[in-house]
Amino acid sequence: QVVLVESGGGRVQPGGFLRLSCVASGSISIIGDMGWFRQPPGKQRELVALSTGAGDERYSDSVKGRFTISRDNDKNTVYLQMDSLKPEDTAVYYCHATTTVTGIGYAYWGQGTQVTVSS
Repeated sequence: QVVLVESGGGRVQPGGFLRLSCVASGSISIIGDMGWFRQPPGKQRELVALSTGAGDERYSDSVKGRFTISRDNDKNTVYLQMDSLKPEDTAVYYCHATTTVTGIGYAYWGQGTQVTVSS
């Protein structure tokens, strides 16, 4: 079992920045991928950025060059630095983690943190 707790959301003007944090607790030794998804109002949840267990990083095309994911395994924390924010980045942002136990994959989600980009 893994528990994820996000922080760092808020309201910012276009062009501004925010940094989201997600701390994992519980069975952290078996966490593989960690990342961030978002759900804009009235839309489906979508991948924003992913830090794989193998050390790779992946980004959605809409955030490439503006967002940066990083991971501190000593602190069991994954971050999302969001720069040059746009109104279309407004969404609830969810932390995500996966584990694999005896060949079975499990997915965990945080409670979500609201990011609003508006002038």
